[in-house]
Amino acid sequence: MLRDLPLPSHERIITSWGSGEDAALWTIDQERAGILTVDFITPVSDDPRTWGQIAATNSLSDVFAMGGKPFVALNIVGFPTKTLELDVLKDVLRGGQEKVAEAGAFLLGGHSVEDREPKYGLVVYGEVRRDSLWKVTGARPGDLLLLTKPVGTGIVATAVKADMVEDEASRTEAARWMTTLNDLPRRLSPDECRMVHACTDVTGFGLAGHVLDMLSEGGLKLTLGIRDIPLLPGVLGLASSGLIPAGTYSNRIAYEDRVKDPSKHDDILMDMVFDAQTSGGLLLALGREDAERLLPKIRSFGFDRTAVIGRFSEGDGTIEIADAL
Repeated sequence: MLRDLPLPSHERIITSWGSGEDAALWTIDQERAGILTVDFITPVSDDPRTWGQIAATNSLSDVFAMGGKPFVALNIVGFPTKTLELDVLKDVLRGGQEKVAEAGAFLLGGHSVEDREPKYGLVVYGEVRRDSLWKVTGARPGDLLLLTKPVGTGIVATAVKADMVEDEASRTEAARWMTTLNDLPRRLSPDECRMVHACTDVTGFGLAGHVLDMLSEGGLKLTLGIRDIPLLPGVLGLASSGLIPAGTYSNRIAYEDRVKDPSKHDDILMDMVFDAQTSGGLLLALGREDAERLLPKIRSFGFDRTAVIGRFSEGDGTIEIADAL
């Protein structure tokens, strides 16, 4: 949609939409860069406060995916005031404010419009040290790929909307992970942050789409261990029942020609590679020794499902599916 618009050019611009990065980056001085992002979603939970927490966590994630720390946030609201009670919106905003505060930032206002379908999210401003900046590209041959959260939120959210979640653990675990902040830059030391060669978060384009972003500069491929991918409980059963979101189908159509599966894995398992996520985990590219060193530490922060799911090598910008690494 933006292809025909001229890319902005200025000596202080580090990234805009042309580079596929998770947020806009602006040079502040020789040591710091400003991070600006915006994201909003429709409801993914029956509980307004939980939806607010998920939406805020999702919005804050792009700052963390750049290696930064959020400072200020503004609400974005679309709400049907004629058909839903305003107390519902108050609960949504309360949930969002809780996550902004947990991230160490401040919620300072926002903007709302009347809308037939509820929507909520945040504009977020943060900063990052330029020597610790994480970008989508930058992985190197031999790097390992870590994923910090389990996959399957798109399928679970679809099942929730259809009132077809029989296993309450699926709903509970999905909500727990979607409200878990991707705040590794606040938890790792500066030296540990500099070990990360590339990073992005997993959202609507699914695991495949975001991995392909990491390969977009060319010269690399990723071997993805499909059975190494952590999954939410019950998600394979829900997928086998046909509870696949439209975004997952769209992702498969968009990316399957660059996802090679020589062993022809089961379609349900392959759906996990394309499932459109909300507030998914971080994908981190690190050298083998650094990955092995940081893995237990990342798990100790509460990301206990973190797993090594891939290995980068020289190649043609494609993903090759293996049974396991």
